[in-house]
Amino acid sequence: MNERSALLELLRQLRSRDYRFICVTPSTHRTVVERPLIGEPSLRDIFGWNRPFDEGQLDPELLNLLRSAGCVDQNGESLRSHVRVASLDGELFLHSSYPTESSNAVFFGPDTYRFARFVLPQLRKLPGTRHIVEMGAGSGAVGILAAKQLPSAEIALIDVNPVAAEFARINATAAGAEVQCIVSDRIPDGCDLVIANPPYLMDTAHRAYRDGGGLFGGDVACDWVSQALAALVPGGTMLLYTGAAMMCGRAPLLDRLEELCREAKARFAWGEIDPDVFGEELLEDGYEKVERIAAVGIEITTAR
Repeated sequence: MNERSALLELLRQLRSRDYRFICVTPSTHRTVVERPLIGEPSLRDIFGWNRPFDEGQLDPELLNLLRSAGCVDQNGESLRSHVRVASLDGELFLHSSYPTESSNAVFFGPDTYRFARFVLPQLRKLPGTRHIVEMGAGSGAVGILAAKQLPSAEIALIDVNPVAAEFARINATAAGAEVQCIVSDRIPDGCDLVIANPPYLMDTAHRAYRDGGGLFGGDVACDWVSQALAALVPGGTMLLYTGAAMMCGRAPLLDRLEELCREAKARFAWGEIDPDVFGEELLEDGYEKVERIAAVGIEITTAR
């Protein structure tokens, strides 16, 4: 059994065991796993909280699948999974182990849930959508759920990270969704809907899922909006979920995006989804003038 087949079967086996796990922020995760574990680790401990376990504490069938996928570490008698599994809207999604410190880590957390809650209800207002692109797809969770909601649409999941693209392929197959997974940093021409959750923090480690570059973490969002304005068909839509650094009641990112849309004669609308996310980042260099980071949902419609 190859690695992809083993991970696909792992998801199927976890589904058959009614596995569910909601991912939290890294700081909450750290708090929970620092508590002593009482009793033997459960499937949620092993594949959600990513706790270590002994060989006899995991069903041999699941352990063999991890080993076939090359996704288990051994330290003496202690084992640990290289992958985690999260649940969202009845589906299971592979993503990277905790902590997500490597440059090619695939992140899944509260932003994924907020992104889904922002995008999925709006698909009902876009019944004629035929070509959807999820830019920076990561695990592909929201694009996969969109594919299940709009099965006649062509869906492309795009990410610069090959590990993310591979996880997205496995996640899509497990969910029964027809999608394309593409390693790229460009939005293809001719799409009528772009959905995106770009990295939006300033990250000195330059992790792809996290580092939004300059403009207080907003550069990647600006690049993707510029690409979408050029790639979308007339009257096409971009649904962008991101974080915006707020200073003195204004967000430089939102001001810049509104300017880009005005120049392109595109409609720009936004609203706050959560007024305060990743507050611990304000202690980091570069955030001295930032008073909060707001999670925002942005809808952009190109001119007809």
